[in-house]
Amino acid sequence: MERRSFLRGAVIGTSAAAFGGTLMRGAAYAAPAQPGAGPYGALGSADANGILLPSGFSSRVIARSGQTVPGTSYTWHNAPDGGACFADGSGWIYVSNSEINPGGGASAVKFSSTGAVTGAYRILSNTRTNCAGGKTPWNTWLSCEEVSLGYVYETDPYGVNAAVRRSAMGRFKHEAAAADPVRRVVYLTEDESSGCFYRFIPTTWGDLSSGTLQVLVAGTATSGSFTWQNVPDPDGSPTATRSQVSGSKKFNGGEGCHYANDTVWFTTKGDNRLWKLNLANSTYELAYDDSLVSGGGAPLTGVDNVTGSSSGDLFIAEDGGNMEICIITPDDVVAPFLRINGQSGSEITGPAFSPDGKRLYFSSQRGTSGSSSGGITYEVTGPFRA
Repeated sequence: MERRSFLRGAVIGTSAAAFGGTLMRGAAYAAPAQPGAGPYGALGSADANGILLPSGFSSRVIARSGQTVPGTSYTWHNAPDGGACFADGSGWIYVSNSEINPGGGASAVKFSSTGAVTGAYRILSNTRTNCAGGKTPWNTWLSCEEVSLGYVYETDPYGVNAAVRRSAMGRFKHEAAAADPVRRVVYLTEDESSGCFYRFIPTTWGDLSSGTLQVLVAGTATSGSFTWQNVPDPDGSPTATRSQVSGSKKFNGGEGCHYANDTVWFTTKGDNRLWKLNLANSTYELAYDDSLVSGGGAPLTGVDNVTGSSSGDLFIAEDGGNMEICIITPDDVVAPFLRINGQSGSEITGPAFSPDGKRLYFSSQRGTSGSSSGGITYEVTGPFRA
């Protein structure tokens, strides 16, 4: 589904109360019929878990850091971060990273066809600050280390095969990954204030043990054309990968990354932006920038992890802000989908839909305590649109 962009220079006006609206190319901001209402309507009162949701939606707690996952004997990890869902027969699995150092790693929760928790287990251990990552078409989870000279680890959500370090994908401060089955590449974000955007071309699709790391090369403008150039030394030592290619475009704190329909969407937390790469014609543009909203009250701040639904909607989690997951629709409506009360010292991480698109999983990394040991992982169910 084609999506327009919120281009710099549009005339945007709102109030702190009007958290939502439609931004159209070259047009003025049009407030929604109901302030704060996106395609699912306005947020209701906080439920028993402190979550504000649209009518028809409900939440439950799946796991808490340092406590056994209900129905299992497995203790959930601290600082839950990036995640994804995988089909498992008639059920599914949700994997979640642990953004702690040392230790890091990732865990998984297994669900039956009815959504009941049937198991939980470790899939990656003894790594560092595993922040985000990405799902592969061959059903593995790429867990990324958000540290200098960090690695990507390919893990098995089903807990059968041992995790494997994928050194060929480069050593830098990794954040997220998104697989493109059309071009047979994996896109990678870098969480540095002058970070780059990369793609990894495996020698053989489905095998990440060898291949070529490339960096996006473009001008300094917020839109234009781009090319790819090989990174001479993916090991990043002694020269960082982001400093090896002249003309590589710099992004201020790369975060979440999502691929769909010849398009890559990724966020940059340093400037609260969402970027769009059109892979069909090799162009890029700024798709959302909270500074465009005059008078404050931007509906999305602290951009971080991003995922998509089958309807073409993007769901973007906030690191800070007012602890919301916001939705951006194909019609350019931006509005909160949910908000967590009483957890201002935390951030929302790991949004991912179950294979049938009826359940959304995510975590509050530090919960009500504000510490990594206070993480909470949630599930939201309701009438998500197909």
